[in-house]
Amino acid sequence: MSTPRVLFVCVKNGGKSQMAAGLMREAAGDAVAVSSAGTRAGSALNAQSVESLREIGVDISGQRTRQLTDEMVRDADLVVVLGSEAHVEPVDGTPVEVWETDEPSARGIEGAERMRLVRDDIAARVDQLHRRLSTGPRPAGEDGTAAVHPG
Repeated sequence: MSTPRVLFVCVKNGGKSQMAAGLMREAAGDAVAVSSAGTRAGSALNAQSVESLREIGVDISGQRTRQLTDEMVRDADLVVVLGSEAHVEPVDGTPVEVWETDEPSARGIEGAERMRLVRDDIAARVDQLHRRLSTGPRPAGEDGTAAVHPG
């Protein structure tokens, strides 16, 4: 069985997708090949995202933003889009999941508290995905998402 390849995507690739990638790397180690990209990649990581992960022992400070390409989508076994602002078209049948992540700023929560809530929401979803990838393929729709085939 080959290593499943997961691509996390958001708009700027500076916050949510980088957080998800860092959390998956921490959870799965070498068992999952992880990458991230942005539909309109920015130039730097979000400092609050970096700090929020650092609080729980995950360091993404060495990561760099990357612009999403069709090749990146094609090379992934699963693309996970974080939030409703980014849009990714499937390429060559690569499944695309959309995670509607919590946005505390819509409730007036800002700063470090906002980022911790976002981090915790993403962490729970990454944990669920890691468990799915660890237990093998499941039929599409069984858990409300596309089929994922590790390898």
